[in-house]
Amino acid sequence: MKPVRLPAAATLALPRWALYALGLLYILPGLIGRDPWKDDAASFGIMWTMAHGGFADWLLPNIAGLPSPEEGPLAFWLGALCIKLFGWLVGDVLGARISTIGIFVLGTVSLWHTAFRLGRRPEAQPLRLAFGGQPEPDDYGRTLADTAVLLYLGCLGLLLHSHETLAVTLQGSLLAWFLYRSVRYIEQADTRNAVLVGAALGALTLTRGFAPPLVLLAALYLCTRFLHLPAAPTLRHLGQAAGVALLVALVWIVPASLAHTYGQNPVGDWMAWNAGQLSVPGWLSLKAFFRVGIWYLWPAWPFAALAAWAWRRQHGLPHIILPTCFVGALTLLLLCDPVSENGDLLKLLPPLALMAAFGLPTMKRGTINAIDWFSVMVLTLLGALVWLFWIAKLTGWPAQLAKNALKLVPGFTPEFGIVSFTVAAAVTVGWIFLVHWRLSRQPSVLWRAVVLSSGGLILLWVLLMTLFLPDLNYSKSYASVARQIAARLPADADCIDTNVGPAQRASFAYFGHLPFAGVEGSKCSFLLVQDSQRALAQQKLEAQQKADGLQKAEAQQKAAPKEDAERRVIQYGERLWGGKEVLSDFRPRDWTLLWEGRRPSDRDERFRLYRRAR
Repeated sequence: MKPVRLPAAATLALPRWALYALGLLYILPGLIGRDPWKDDAASFGIMWTMAHGGFADWLLPNIAGLPSPEEGPLAFWLGALCIKLFGWLVGDVLGARISTIGIFVLGTVSLWHTAFRLGRRPEAQPLRLAFGGQPEPDDYGRTLADTAVLLYLGCLGLLLHSHETLAVTLQGSLLAWFLYRSVRYIEQADTRNAVLVGAALGALTLTRGFAPPLVLLAALYLCTRFLHLPAAPTLRHLGQAAGVALLVALVWIVPASLAHTYGQNPVGDWMAWNAGQLSVPGWLSLKAFFRVGIWYLWPAWPFAALAAWAWRRQHGLPHIILPTCFVGALTLLLLCDPVSENGDLLKLLPPLALMAAFGLPTMKRGTINAIDWFSVMVLTLLGALVWLFWIAKLTGWPAQLAKNALKLVPGFTPEFGIVSFTVAAAVTVGWIFLVHWRLSRQPSVLWRAVVLSSGGLILLWVLLMTLFLPDLNYSKSYASVARQIAARLPADADCIDTNVGPAQRASFAYFGHLPFAGVEGSKCSFLLVQDSQRALAQQKLEAQQKADGLQKAEAQQKAAPKEDAERRVIQYGERLWGGKEVLSDFRPRDWTLLWEGRRPSDRDERFRLYRRAR
């Protein structure tokens, strides 16, 4: 027996204007007025370099001369194209983020249509009521689609990364598109749908490598076995999909290999990065997955687990089989990744949100009411705290809250912004009306269980991205450091050698227009060094320990002096294929210190600008 029994009144669709408004309130704050922060500055730097460089920069992704071919070029191509099209009008930063808006739309629209098509299938329909009144298939499908999108928007992991110009963000949306194309293939297994599945896989390959597409293709074949599709045509169609995916990937691989851009081999480095993403799963990767995944994938995973349990007695259900196979395959892939990052979990969100939507109709009314009350109390309290901290930082009252609010941004002077205040106040009023509607009307619609949690999360995001955006820019951006360096750099400077990380290099190149050495390298008259207090202290300790273990005369010769310690610093230390030495003959007596500084909020990180003295 099916676990769902619903009247037609429970499947009233969410008004289109409300769904669009939630989407705009979700994606626009955090894009407008925000500087590139450390997490996404490197990706923006690649886009910016492509947009203002030549064809070679499109073949070899680099950050102002620092090769960065690890992931794949597609996300950076999209951002660079948007900079070229819109940068003159809205600026390069916001121009690049127009691609982020498009990526967000691709993910949400694909997820909506996937849930809609699965939700109107006969296998997913609720039980027919004795006296009629059950929902129509299209109405039920629309309600489930709205619910899937609300669950998707309510996930904490999507909120963290959907506003950043990252390859993992595009990967998540492309995976939602792949889900949609897979459903269309299940509905009609023909060459046309197989080719479109291959196009999605090819785009995924150019975004984050070949491992996810291979796993997804295998998972799709497994789905067809559970759904009893004919084996021979399926293998032929999936072979066609693999061929199309390869052709799409060759759009970059062939010219990048033949051009040998800047004397580099970007495809070889890309393949090495791909190989480094796979290893044997271990306890550490399993522990990290659960430690991060529990909150990152919330609240989609509990609803998805409920769906799997509620529908366990039914067989041959595409709305359970497809997301289950994809979640299982992608989870195994994540456990095999020795250098997995939080953003890699994004690819689990579309299938989890899809499956979670089918778990919601099986919930008891009391459980739904408990979720609503929890959302109202917790999210309203958090919203009130954000307002209270904002008042405290402006007025100094309450004193302890004001101290805590400003402790993380030493030297920052808060100012009242009428536009940000107006937007924050309007969204807060909207939240109050939403809560009043839910508590006074007691609606029976299916999506009522998630509209408050999603709306409350959007409220908190808007408040942070309006009331506290200046504070966050001051704390997380390298704009002030870049301008300080640019002010001390002579106008006739030829080029700068540096060991700064990708995010810092991108920020300094964009905000300060610093002339870094190119990909091919050159002997520069200036040197920008990045180090940390902890690293220097550790180097000095190691040098002292080494000296203590030698004879006095030998110790004077071999003990690591200051310049040796600094020589170890003058290298790229964060490259996946090992450190790359920037300058092998650094000695302080050969250089003149022009400037030294850091971000006010970071007491460990240090930057020093030198000029060659001889």
